[in-house]
Amino acid sequence: MADIKVGIVMGSDSDLTIMEKCAEALEKFGIDYEMVVSSAHRHPDKTARYARGAADAGLKVIVAGAGGAAHLPGVIASMTHLPVIGVPIAIEPMQGVDSLYSIVQMPQGIPVATVTINGAYNAGLLAAQILALSDEDLNEQLNSYRQELAAKVEEKDSRLREKIEERKKASIGDGK
Repeated sequence: MADIKVGIVMGSDSDLTIMEKCAEALEKFGIDYEMVVSSAHRHPDKTARYARGAADAGLKVIVAGAGGAAHLPGVIASMTHLPVIGVPIAIEPMQGVDSLYSIVQMPQGIPVATVTINGAYNAGLLAAQILALSDEDLNEQLNSYRQELAAKVEEKDSRLREKIEERKKASIGDGK
């Protein structure tokens, strides 16, 4: 079995549709992970056990997603020295702004890296970047990924320019 390096924690199974995007990003780079449902409010003892035992279990990074009051990432960060990445999850009525503020407003001394609302894929990429600091192969994979992103932008730019040229030619042909 591979070494599990990233813990993905969510406050409820209803968060899975968002948090599985984190797993997709990790899978893209062959990074093993575990997924856990644990609530900072409804099961604080489980959350504390998980956070306090994460480093001993071999985890290197924790990604925690929560909506509403969104205390889960901060509570976990307060109980471990591991990097914690918070994913604010959009719920009614504030569409995740409340979650974003809850996660990003951590007090000095207890940092939580925070991605955009429902930004679990980027949280997975950030976890990969943290792991790449001590893994040259992973670092090379991330560099290749960035080059692929740049190549896609160039392709889109080329298609756009062709479309504009066609439009100009058609416009001239119509006498406009």
